[in-house]
Amino acid sequence: MANWLAVWETSRVLSRARGEQKQCVREVHRLAHELVRTPDDVPAEYRVSMGPLPEDALTIRRNLFSTLFLSVYQLLDVPSERRLLFGKLNQLFRVWVTGADNLLDAEDKVVLPLRLPHDARTMREVVAIMAADRVLTEILWSAVEQGTISVGEARQISARSLQALLGSAGQEATEERGVEERPPPDEVLFVIHRLKTGLLFHIPFVGPDATGEGDTPLAAEMKSALLDFGLGCQLLDDVRDLAVDLRERRHNYVLSQLCWQEPEAYAALLARDPTTLPERLYLEFPEAGLGAALRGYEMMRDGMAALSDCGLALRRGDPARLAKTMFRVLDLADLAETIDG
Repeated sequence: MANWLAVWETSRVLSRARGEQKQCVREVHRLAHELVRTPDDVPAEYRVSMGPLPEDALTIRRNLFSTLFLSVYQLLDVPSERRLLFGKLNQLFRVWVTGADNLLDAEDKVVLPLRLPHDARTMREVVAIMAADRVLTEILWSAVEQGTISVGEARQISARSLQALLGSAGQEATEERGVEERPPPDEVLFVIHRLKTGLLFHIPFVGPDATGEGDTPLAAEMKSALLDFGLGCQLLDDVRDLAVDLRERRHNYVLSQLCWQEPEAYAALLARDPTTLPERLYLEFPEAGLGAALRGYEMMRDGMAALSDCGLALRRGDPARLAKTMFRVLDLADLAETIDG
């Protein structure tokens, strides 16, 4: 994470965004703590409550994307009080998206540190999603009372906070029973992954689009840059998750590459016992795996360079360094050194 930290310290925009992100995390936790209160007549062994913020809750690693999103608001000249509102909204999106991932993929990532009997994971996600909805109501109407947004804008943000996730939800639904065919690689990247992940990088514009600050040529450029960055991250996910996606019959760019460009290798892969596949299966397919990783790197690098041109004002070479850092963030450090850039 040294590259990210160095950039944070030298970029005025990112440094300010990092401070604001910490405020947003703390405020969402405080509001959730006030709301998640089990009635007094419920026996102690059945009570649900909020725990303290985890020690790593404010680290750069846990807040990379959220801080990047907050920096966008500075470039759009969004006033500070609205930046903080939108930052808290982004934190709630983290609760919703992470909760869905935990439920669908049996993951165990925590955004709201809830305490439930028997450390129940499934119900924890249900309560987290419900709590986030109530926090949304609190922050929107508080913003209306303070004159930060209008009643109409609050209603738009509330509606759009759901609508922004429906494309991803619909795509995930198509994979719930497993996929039967492998579409061409570019269809996976620009259609399926655009819905699954790419458009989630437009979440920071839910607020500005409702208040009018997102309807500018500069905002359009940043949306395109963030989409590229998000798709690049998803390509790295596909490399890392090659074995998992094969077992669970999920869309995967590398698997589609093998299917369409190396059909004999793909057929041999299908014939193997999926339960014995190694975690780093991509190492067995260096051409397809490294090719996807390189394309992901280039999309992340170019996305960061475009954001720099939009006003993020990174130093020369920072976009490439940050893109390579994502290999470590996404548990692909072994491939980072093979990328020339």
